This record gives sequence, C-alpha cells and structure tokens, in this order.
Amino acid sequence: MNINQCNIEELIVLCKQNNQKAQYEVYNRYASAMYNVAFRIVKDSHYAEDVMQESFLKAFSKLENYKQEVSFGAWLKRIVVNQSIDFYKKNNQFKAEDFEMTLHKIEDIDSDFSMNSDFTNLKVKQILETIATLKYNYQMVLTLFYIEGYDQEEISEILNISYANCRTTLSRAKDSLRKKLEEI
Repeated sequence: MNINQCNIEELIVLCKQNNQKAQYEVYNRYASAMYNVAFRIVKDSHYAEDVMQESFLKAFSKLENYKQEVSFGAWLKRIVVNQSIDFYKKNNQFKAEDFEMTLHKIEDIDSDFSMNSDFTNLKVKQILETIATLKYNYQMVLTLFYIEGYDQEEISEILNISYANCRTTLSRAKDSLRKKLEEI
C-alpha cells in the first residue's frame, strides 16, 4: 500500500514501528497547521519552526502514550502548545508572575464579545493585530481561548495558573481587547 493513501490511524501504527516514510507523511500532513500554532505563541518564524520540529520529535518518541482518546491532530497540537509555552519560559520572555499579579475577584457576568458593540464588520486581521498590542499574558489567554479553542480549565492547566486566575485574566483580556477594538 502506498503511504500517501493511508489514513492517519494506519500511519500511526507504522510510525510506532519506526517507519520513517510514515513519519514523514504524518509530518507533511500536520506541519503547516502545527507551525501556525507555534507561531501564534512564540511570535517568531524561526523559533516557531524549531518548536514545531521539537514537537514532532517529542510526539514520535512518545507515540506509545497516544491512546486515541482524542484525534491525533488534537494530541499533537497539545504537544506543540506546551512546547511553545516551555520555549517562552526558557527564554525568559514569559513571566508567570504577570498572571498572578492580575488576580482579583470578578462578578459572574458573562461579558460576551457582542455586548454593546457590533464587531461583525471587523476583519480577522484587524482583531489579530489588536490582540498583538495587548500585554503578553492577555495575548496568550485570548489566543488559547479564541484561536486554539481551549476552555478555561485547559488554559489554566497549560499555563499552570489557578482556574480563578485564568477566568480573571481572560475577562480582563476580553475587556481590554473590546476597548481597543472600539477605538478602531
């Protein structure tokens, strides 16, 4: 059977047997998406490529831990997100204290994005550019929440912060983004 015609489950079985052609095919199928995930977090194309490469190496070496509870892409994406955040921590560009400094009690009000404003005419690029102007911890939680699709519990685990702190940071980040978007 031609490797290019295999589905991902078949490729994973071959990868577990250290089949390099299967690994290369998995890499080709997921590299672009995983690069984009890394780039959104590390904000540098060269570092994002390095993080992506390291993530694939880690995934292939830990393939026995993949239990197919989630799709392979989701499992790989989680590795890329964690590797990207670890990269930031190692390079002293990310300070966990920023999250701890933002902790405060908030009301349980759902501050939905559409509240009092009509952002439907804004282009995605404008929103992403505006997110990039926010404090790093706000950028991180908004990226993980809106772009990567993680929920608050997952974000708190990824960033190693409390759930309450995650909620607070996300709420403040949404508010800050909303205010900047209103200025546009």
